[in-house]
Amino acid sequence: MFPEYRDLITKLKTTDAHFLKKFDQHNQLDEQIKQQEAHCSSDTTPEVKMLKAQKLHIKEEIFHILRKYQVNQ
Repeated sequence: MFPEYRDLITKLKTTDAHFLKKFDQHNQLDEQIKQQEAHCSSDTTPEVKMLKAQKLHIKEEIFHILRKYQVNQ
């Protein structure tokens, strides 16, 4: 996720608790989606759709945090 921000992500994971929480939530949702898709023949179940929407929302929040830090540097 966001390879262009790799260094900043590494830094924020150790210095910004809010960022770390969002990053971990994103990874947890990713795992849940993979597990659901492994047990279903379709990735379009309502639960998977909901998880993907949550994951996208968190990804957008992460991107917003990254951009904020980038602008302030």
